[in-house]
Amino acid sequence: MDKELISKLESKEAVIGIVGLGYVGLPLSLSFSESRYVVLGFDIDEKKVETINSGKSYIKHIPNESMEKACKSGFSATSDFSRIEEVDAIILCVPTPLNKYREPDLSYIISTIEKITPYMKRGQILSLESTTYPGTTEEELVPRIERAGFKVGEDVFVVYSPEREDPGNQFYKTKSIPKVCGGYTDTCLKVGVVLYESVISCVVAVSSTKTAEMTKLLENIHRAVNIGLVNEMKVVADAMGIDIYEVIRAAATKPFGFVPYYPGPGLGGHCIPIDPFYLTWKAREYGLHTRFIELAGEVNTSMPDYVVLKVSNSLNDRKKSVKGSRILVLGAAYKKNVDDMRESPSVILIEKLQKLGAVVSYSDPYVKCLPKMRAHNLNMQSVELTDRILSEQDCVIIATDHDAFDYNFIARRASLVVDTRGRYSAEQKNVIRA
Repeated sequence: MDKELISKLESKEAVIGIVGLGYVGLPLSLSFSESRYVVLGFDIDEKKVETINSGKSYIKHIPNESMEKACKSGFSATSDFSRIEEVDAIILCVPTPLNKYREPDLSYIISTIEKITPYMKRGQILSLESTTYPGTTEEELVPRIERAGFKVGEDVFVVYSPEREDPGNQFYKTKSIPKVCGGYTDTCLKVGVVLYESVISCVVAVSSTKTAEMTKLLENIHRAVNIGLVNEMKVVADAMGIDIYEVIRAAATKPFGFVPYYPGPGLGGHCIPIDPFYLTWKAREYGLHTRFIELAGEVNTSMPDYVVLKVSNSLNDRKKSVKGSRILVLGAAYKKNVDDMRESPSVILIEKLQKLGAVVSYSDPYVKCLPKMRAHNLNMQSVELTDRILSEQDCVIIATDHDAFDYNFIARRASLVVDTRGRYSAEQKNVIRA
C-alpha cells in the first residue's frame, strides 16, 4: 500500500484533504494547490466553507487573488465529512485549546477522528498538525483508527508533523519553513516525508511521533520562557527608571549568545500561551513538576494586571479614578498587522478595565468587531481613530502596535497614552511605559 500511495503523491495524482481551514489549514491548502495537487478542505463552519468556495479569503494576510487561483485549480471546501473517502492524504489542523483548569482539551481532535474514521479507506495517510502533548498520536489517534479495522503502518499510515505558521510573517511562508515529521512506524515516516517534501522546501524526519510532538512544545516553550524573562526584566527596569527597550537594543548588538525578545501586555496566539501547559500536564503523569515552565507562565499571565495597575496609577496621578474613565484600547489582535484574535491579551485588558468600572472602547483596523470566543463575549465594535474620539479619552492603551496606526497623531491628540509595546520614546511627556 505504501508504494502505491507514494507513487500517487510523487506524480501529484493524490487528492489532499485538509481538515480545519483556519490560520494553519488554509495556508497549507494553498501550498498544496500551488504545487498542482487537487485539494479538498473540510470545516464545520458553513460560512467559512461558503466564503472559500466563492474564491474569497476571510484571513487578512491571505489575498483574495490567492483564493481565486486555488479555486480555479480545483481547490474546494466542504462540511460533508463523508467525502474523506475521496482523498488520499488527510491532514488535521484543528484547535487544541486548554479547558478552564488549564488542562489539554483534545475534544476537537477526538471528535474529528470519530467523524472521519467511518469514511477512511486503505491506502490513506493521516497527519496530525495540531499542537499537543507527547503521546497523543499513538495514544489517541492510532487506537481509534485501528478500532475502525485498519492496521496502521500497513493499511493506512499515520504521522505527526507540527504546524509552524506565523501569521503575517513576510519573510517565512508555509513553503519555506522547514517541516518536522515523525511517523508511527518507519513506513509511516517514509510516506509522510514524501507527502510534505513536494510542498515544503525542507522536511526534517525524526524518530517518532512523540519526538515530533515534543519538538513543537520545545519551540514554543523556548519562546514563552524568554518572553517571561523579558517581561519580568521590564518590571524591574521600570522600577529602576531604565528603558528596557534601550537595554534590549544594546544587548542585541552582541553577535552571539543573545536573541532579542520583547515585552508586551501578555501572551497571545494559539501556541505560546497554551503549549507550555500541555507539557506541564503530561509531565505530572511521570511524577515531574515543571517549575521553570510554570513560573514563566505565571509571569506572562500576570502582565495584563501589570498594565491595568500602570493605567490606574497614571490616572491617579491626574486625579482620576479608573471607574468612570473613558479608556481606548488600540489593537485587538494578538500581534501587529494581523486579524488573528486567538488568546489576545487585549481581550483580558478590556474585561479587567470594565470590571473596575471604566468605559472601554477599542480600535483595530483589522478586527471590526470582537467575535464570540470560548471564554469571552464582549460584543464590541471597533471605533474609528478620529480627533474627537482620541480627545475624549482619559487614557489610550497601545496594546497591539499595528503599523496602520498613526502614532504621531495619537500622541498629539491623546492626553494620556499607556504604551505596552515600546512605540514611543521614554521621554514623551504624555506617555507612560507599561
